[in-house]
This record gives sequence, structure tokens and C-alpha cells, in this order.
Amino acid sequence: MFTEKANRIFQEVIKHYHIEDNPYQAFYNPYDKNTQLLEHLLYRKCWIDTVQWHYEDIIRDPKIDPVAALDLKRQIDASNQDRTDMVEYIDGYFLQQYKNVQVHDNATINTESPAWGVDRLSILALKVYHMNEEASRQDASQEHRAACQKKLEILLEQRVDLSTAIQQLLEDIAQGRKYMKVYKQMKMYNDDELNPVLRGQK
Repeated sequence: MFTEKANRIFQEVIKHYHIEDNPYQAFYNPYDKNTQLLEHLLYRKCWIDTVQWHYEDIIRDPKIDPVAALDLKRQIDASNQDRTDMVEYIDGYFLQQYKNVQVHDNATINTESPAWGVDRLSILALKVYHMNEEASRQDASQEHRAACQKKLEILLEQRVDLSTAIQQLLEDIAQGRKYMKVYKQMKMYNDDELNPVLRGQK
């Protein structure tokens, strides 16, 4: 199933990242986009999320240098744009895959596209990984570990539910019971024609 593959790749990415555990490390995608496009996109998507997760940790350091914080904020902004772009690439993959499906007359549209569900699943993989770290951390109190273990159990249940929902959505699309309609994000603050501050700098 698709979600089994996605969860496996997300765990692979997070494990790979934490070998060096450095958001500035070089990125390598083991999946060839010409022969394993879906795997390639999923790996890249989760890598972006994993790096940004650690950017968000760093920028919350109360002792961070203000200049470094501003530079990091811009990296986070760029990462957010990459994240959105990857969601759209993944939805493009699904649109191509299901382009010949005969849609039922009474077919309905979902509140979010499949790839935005995948986005949530990727973030959830990071929550599971790091909550498991906290639940196992030997220098933490027993109370801390117990509380984190309870949260971990909820996150694992949430992953099952979300995986099931995404898989059902894809099956509904494949059978014509639902149809895809993807709206580009059209973020305005990164566009020097749409953001009045940037436009004023031209």
C-alpha cells in the first residue's frame, strides 16, 4: 500500500538524517527520479521537513545571535517554500496517475488533496521519532518518560488513523468515488510583485 511505503521511507529519511544530526549536512536522495519518482519525491519531502524541524529547534535558543537568527528565519522561509513545492509535485504525481479514471456523477471532493495528507504524515513521523527519544531518555525523570510514553502511544494511534484515511482517499480517487482538484498555494509574501514591501525595493 502507498501509506506503508510512505511511512517506511519517512523512517528511513529520519534515521539517515540523525546519523550526522546536522541540518547543514549534504543531501543525497537514494531514489532515482527517473525510475522511482514517487519514492524520490517522498524522500525529498521528508528530508525538507526533518531539516526544518531542527531549524525550528535552533531558532528557539534564547541566546541565539540576532544576526544568526535572522539568517535562520530566512532559511526557514525558504524551507517552507520548498515544502509547499514538494506537496504540489506529489499531487502532480497523483493527478497524472489518476488522469484516466472515470469519475462518478456523484463523486465528491476531499477537504485536502492527497499530498497535504502526506505532508501531515511526514511531520507525524518526526513527532513519533522525537517523542520516542524523550520516552527513552535516560537522563530524564521517570515522570517525564512516562508522560512522553503516553504521548507516543497517541501519536502512533494517530499515524494508523491518518495512514488509513490517506489510503482510503487514494482508493476512492482510483475508483472514481472522489476526484482531485489541486489549488496552488499562491503564497504572496515571497513574491516581489505581490508583497508590497518587496515590491517597494525594486
